[in-house]
Amino acid sequence: MRKKVVRRRTTVVRKPKKKASVFSTKLLRFSLVAFFVVLLIGTVYHYRNGLAYYFSFKSDKALKEKAEAKRISDVRNFQVLENHEGKSIGLDVSEYQGIIRWSYVDTLEKKYPLDYVFIRATVGKDRKDRQFKRNWLGAKENKMIRGAYHYYRPNENSLEQAELFIKTVTLQKGDLPPILDIEKLPKNQSLDSLKVGLKRWLKAVESHYKVKPIIYTGEKYYDDFLKDEFSDYLFWIANYNFYREKMDSDWLFWQFTEKASVPGIKGNVDINIYNGDLQQLQFITVE
Repeated sequence: MRKKVVRRRTTVVRKPKKKASVFSTKLLRFSLVAFFVVLLIGTVYHYRNGLAYYFSFKSDKALKEKAEAKRISDVRNFQVLENHEGKSIGLDVSEYQGIIRWSYVDTLEKKYPLDYVFIRATVGKDRKDRQFKRNWLGAKENKMIRGAYHYYRPNENSLEQAELFIKTVTLQKGDLPPILDIEKLPKNQSLDSLKVGLKRWLKAVESHYKVKPIIYTGEKYYDDFLKDEFSDYLFWIANYNFYREKMDSDWLFWQFTEKASVPGIKGNVDINIYNGDLQQLQFITVE
């Protein structure tokens, strides 16, 4: 008789997983919290003057105005302006600002005088800014130094664009040189062709007004496409980045924000800093 073989089940004993060290977890959390606290304190300290101004720690009058909403961009604006104390401040406008009450356009943040204004005159080869004539006269009556700029369309004939600007803008003694605004890359032509067109516009306008134009563009566009080949021109550079608080020495103007509030203008306005004081600004105007 065969013996019945009884197979015993083998019990697999699983070793318990090692639990993460409670101490390590707490240390990691503490380190993260400490890092963000230090970062916050550092940011607050860096912008202490701007925060003090906008969160009403400077005067009793400011405390009463506490209800006015202030954005973080305003804090940066104040910091930038403070860093450039003594520099000449101005704005730039177009039809997008609507009807401007020029007699009210005087100071920024009730502290910084607005000395000059750039006014859009033309766009491409066939479009005049709808508010140019009104703004051009209004700025003059408000005794502001004024400058006219052309928004360049890369895919349109450069000489036709120059002709439109010349027909539209009459510069007088005390006005700023004409300005070429280039922001976009071409769709239907090479970069070399774009540069040829820009040079044609600049030369045609210089020939007419007998003064070298200024070029407006973004900082990256300037660095990548214009800085070397157009080095004999003066530049008005746009950069709104939060980390950027000072202008480079080779910039003539710096458009540092598009979110400022100015008396007499509804909505946001672009603000610019000239790399010099008012007397030096007057030195570069048309004679």
